[in-house]
Amino acid sequence: MESKETIKGFYLRNESMERHDAVTTSGVGHFNVFSRESCSLITPYSRRDYYKISLIIGKGKLHYADKWIYVDRPVLLFSNPVVPYSWDADDEDQTGWFCLFTDQFLQNGSRLGNLLDSQLFKIGGTPVFFVDEEQQKIVSDLFVKMMSEIQTEYMHKYDMLRACLHLLIHETMKMHPAETFEPYQNASQRVASLFMELLERQFPIDSPEAFLKLKTPNDYAQSLSIHVNSLNRAVKEMTGKTTSRQIASRIVQEANALLKHTDWNISEIAYGLGFEEPAYFTNFFKKQTGLAPNAVRTATV
Repeated sequence: MESKETIKGFYLRNESMERHDAVTTSGVGHFNVFSRESCSLITPYSRRDYYKISLIIGKGKLHYADKWIYVDRPVLLFSNPVVPYSWDADDEDQTGWFCLFTDQFLQNGSRLGNLLDSQLFKIGGTPVFFVDEEQQKIVSDLFVKMMSEIQTEYMHKYDMLRACLHLLIHETMKMHPAETFEPYQNASQRVASLFMELLERQFPIDSPEAFLKLKTPNDYAQSLSIHVNSLNRAVKEMTGKTTSRQIASRIVQEANALLKHTDWNISEIAYGLGFEEPAYFTNFFKKQTGLAPNAVRTATV
């Protein structure tokens, strides 16, 4: 699986870009905005640990998850920390803007909820929005406002930036996403990668109340907006194991950690891992490991 690019890694990769000393305060998050004129023509295919909104004005091919789309007119791209993407420009005439930010920055006082559950950033959704002339002007004006505001000394400038970011998101939610993606020939690799990333995102279980939400191959297929048969085929092809087996192995791994490193009782662990009854968890664990949950706990005491 591709390694994630951190915010620090982004600045190292783009040393020529002016950083503006954007938000980095603990408890506030990070935000910055740039012109695309200083971007490289090719960006590496990888995930990032930050969110990014780009207004791309220029021709090229956008690779996103298990799809690609040819861009020949202005487009908005919403990328999240889970799904990998890259940009391959067709020419050097590349303009527009982009901003990068953390969930913590946007959620400060926001009512938008979890970004990864939102319409624009949802895994398996369509994050590409072609814009007409009027929409391009609205979006461009917001980026220009952010570019100007971030360089001021106004004490509440980050509230202003957050407000602009909210407006950008709401303006985009009025639009219709692009629906002309093409599948990759190596789609299995990308689908399997997305599945494994989504699987890891379910853990760790921090409390019995924060129970496992995705438990079956069908749950994961729906979250990724693909047919369960396609998911099963891709996971089996790339990992040699079935989707169900991958899920079961990860649940067992988490169960072992909870048994060894928490004082939760068996019922709490069972509910936290998504089992309706403790007996179902005990039977599942014994089938997978040959041991009863209590035996694992006793061995660590």
